[in-house]
Amino acid sequence: MEKELLNMLIIDDDPIYRRLSSSILKERFNVLTAEAPSVAFSLLKTHKIDYVICDYRLPEMNGLQVLERIKTDYPHIELIMISDSGDMDTVIEALRRGAVDYFRKPFTPADVWMSIERTEKYAQLNKKYKFEKTKNSHLKEIVDREFGVEIIGNSNEINEVKNQMRMVAQTPDTSVLVLGESGTGKELVARGIHNLSNRCNEIFGAVNMSAIPENLFESEFFGHKRGSFTGAIADKAGWFENTNKGTLFLDEIGEMTPALQVKLLRVLEDRTFTKIGTQSQQNFDIRIVAATNKPIEDISNGINFRVDLFHRVGTFIIYLPPLRERKSDIPILANHFMKYFAHKMNKNIESIHNESLQLLSNYSFPGNIREMRNIIERAVILCSGKELLPTNLLMINNKAIKNNTTELNIFDLEVIEKSTILRALKQTNNNKTEAAKLLNIEWNSLHRRMLKYGIEI
Repeated sequence: MEKELLNMLIIDDDPIYRRLSSSILKERFNVLTAEAPSVAFSLLKTHKIDYVICDYRLPEMNGLQVLERIKTDYPHIELIMISDSGDMDTVIEALRRGAVDYFRKPFTPADVWMSIERTEKYAQLNKKYKFEKTKNSHLKEIVDREFGVEIIGNSNEINEVKNQMRMVAQTPDTSVLVLGESGTGKELVARGIHNLSNRCNEIFGAVNMSAIPENLFESEFFGHKRGSFTGAIADKAGWFENTNKGTLFLDEIGEMTPALQVKLLRVLEDRTFTKIGTQSQQNFDIRIVAATNKPIEDISNGINFRVDLFHRVGTFIIYLPPLRERKSDIPILANHFMKYFAHKMNKNIESIHNESLQLLSNYSFPGNIREMRNIIERAVILCSGKELLPTNLLMINNKAIKNNTTELNIFDLEVIEKSTILRALKQTNNNKTEAAKLLNIEWNSLHRRMLKYGIEI
């Protein structure tokens, strides 16, 4: 099966050059010609044109004006500019505005074919680039959907964090240090800054600094050439090359050894690196966002963490409060995770029982948002109805009962059981069916216990 020929449009008011160009190109293209821009624009409306060869000197308008209109209305078309030898400034301007190549009058067939070859290679590379960019955008959507990109909450504390994220995202490359306990969502803040910035369409990379061995730091961050050391069986790009123009998140930066701190400081100060196995330095343009769960006093006192590195990565500091310091966000977060996991597990859960929300609000969440996410995920798995009940919150419910009994200093199991039944009945307005659900027992079992303890409604 023969390959379908591409369509070439030649715009030139000189009939000799139109015929010459057409005779050269007709063996590989379907050639259309136009003696004026108005004729060319009519052809563009009725034909699918792949390439345009346009003379600069034309009636009605010049070649730059034609280029601008074609790039606006038909951005997929690649345009080659023809010029007289004295129009080089115009040629340079045309290339800046989107022309892919040029050749001069008078020209030879070799000039035309060399230009066509360069243009076709450019078109192929541009198509591949757009494909990869689309693929990266799709992957980014998947990652954002899985990890989330929104900081959930309306408390004053979290609104201040959001405000600081928006402000620093507008700067071109200011380094950010995120402080907060484990599980507070420091990587989410880093991703949010990236997505709010002009770097949002570039790569976001995340590295756990505590997991990087000293002998692999250069390879991981600078990359290496094949054969540069034992085990280097292929070329490898490091983090600074992979995330160039984007954002690099350095998690657990406070856990780095002193030797690694020196190496990181040097490369951040110079903004250059040398790939292992090469001699040439490469520049990089990256926003650094670092994070640590250590208090600011521990990383700014110069004892375990270099003061100069602290100032290098901590140009702008964001403190992410633990969940116990923003309790008003707990119901919002709980409902968010409930809906997320219910959808993921295809469960028809519509709400969270008030008693469940009370248990969550009274809990200190030492593991912060990460712990809440895990608790709600388990609760959704256990839930068999349309509402998350306190009995579904196994960990918190057990701790609450334990705390209550400890505070009362009561060890009699019958007293504890009777007290729990009375609380369940009170919570459900003496509805024995609902109380049984809260207690995670059958209705008839609750009825027998009520008779045993002389509980009457």
